[in-house]
Amino acid sequence: MTAIESDHEGLLALIGKDYYLDNLSKVQIASRYGISRFQVARLLDEARAEGIVHIEVRFPGNLDSIDSRALAEQLGVQKLVLTRTLNDDVLQRDLLAQAVATELMRNTKAGMTVGVSWSRTLDMAARHVTGLPRCEIVQLAGALPSSGNSNPLELVQRLGRVSNGTVWPLWAPLVVDSARTAAGLRQQVEISTALTKANSLDLAAIAIGAWGPGLSTVWDRVDNEVRQNALAAGAVAECSGRLISAEGRPVRSELDPRVLAVTLEQLKRTPTVLAVAQGAARAPAVRAAIAAGVVSTLVIDESLASALSGKPAA
Repeated sequence: MTAIESDHEGLLALIGKDYYLDNLSKVQIASRYGISRFQVARLLDEARAEGIVHIEVRFPGNLDSIDSRALAEQLGVQKLVLTRTLNDDVLQRDLLAQAVATELMRNTKAGMTVGVSWSRTLDMAARHVTGLPRCEIVQLAGALPSSGNSNPLELVQRLGRVSNGTVWPLWAPLVVDSARTAAGLRQQVEISTALTKANSLDLAAIAIGAWGPGLSTVWDRVDNEVRQNALAAGAVAECSGRLISAEGRPVRSELDPRVLAVTLEQLKRTPTVLAVAQGAARAPAVRAAIAAGVVSTLVIDESLASALSGKPAA
């Protein structure tokens, strides 16, 4: 047990190998390591979420029938990157994360200022980034309570180590209880510096959420009155806590002054914005973000691409 505790990631790798490569059952693995089969299941999920175990599943779909260049032109984005749609949510997120990581490594140049927001997909993407030229890394959104073991600060620090560049953390929550509290936090040097660095971004990576239950991490962190007021104000999309209407306009609800994150105006001034979204239900939100002018490269799965193109998913 001491060895297990001292090398948790090693344990995840061993259990992943036993299960996925050697075809051992969870009961057999549990017996081998002196743990329960329920712990084995949890550790296998963790190994996949951490990127220690990577699984690529290819199966028939309609991805090949979608012309990514034509759809990019139709949507008004510079580039569209498509992945297949999988039934497993963790595997789906990891597939999108790999595509985001590839685009980050491909587009980051030495001396750039790169901003990264936080989402579960972007967190996984950072784990797939194996190398970046020396650049500045800026945290674009404050932290939200999470059931996982990751946070925005760890994400940017991880990218900072890969790039050997300066990291500008945002030492604040994403959403606070009042506009007055947020205003006070913005006066702190560490926080104001990070927020100001977002004025000079060369590249940004963000996630697009839809303003609805299960489609935005922020939705679940505010009370129902805030949710409904934002809906009444026209919110359909959420990016780093910033709400967007279907027409692409910023939604000025009571939530906006309580958010500590990059603004839509700052993202619009950023030359390259890499945005990721998952699932057909986020199609209206993606259209809203594009209309807002905050998407250059879009990374999505085939079900979302089908919804955006108007074609039924296979």
